[in-house]
Amino acid sequence: MVDTAVGQDALYGQASASYGAAIERLARAYEPDPDKRRDLAQDIHVALWRSFAGFDGRCSLRTWVYRVAHNVVTSEVLRRRGKAPALVSLDVLASMPDGHDGERAADRHMALERLLALVQTLDPLDRRVILLYLEDVDAASIGEITGLSAGNVATKVHRIKQILSRRFHQGVNHGS
Repeated sequence: MVDTAVGQDALYGQASASYGAAIERLARAYEPDPDKRRDLAQDIHVALWRSFAGFDGRCSLRTWVYRVAHNVVTSEVLRRRGKAPALVSLDVLASMPDGHDGERAADRHMALERLLALVQTLDPLDRRVILLYLEDVDAASIGEITGLSAGNVATKVHRIKQILSRRFHQGVNHGS
């Protein structure tokens, strides 16, 4: 446990400096609306600062930040579930028709937007796993954050990548 508010502030400052960009990417992956995205990122930062009062160092700072951030995002997704578009499993996503224009002329930004849109349709656990993977978090740490075994994480990552790749390329080849 952190002894003082100064220690809490110092840990938050270190975490914010090191992982602030990752928090922004996470918020962007979960929230397409810019105003709501800023609110979500702010909620993550507030929860992170508060969480350092109980940080005991049993895991790395990186793991702690991702765990807190993903817990905030998951809580927000569950809170808004009735208001948000339906989340789907990987199996449903794999069988859905592609609704994106996939012309090769699309620039990198458009491709990233399409990929984020596909990621946003994943159910919360699959989304957490792939976003952590994209942040270069190893399988053991992802497992620690999500409660899955490292082997299950590796299997999920492989499966999610295959489905996202197939769905992305279906859009490129077929358009809509």
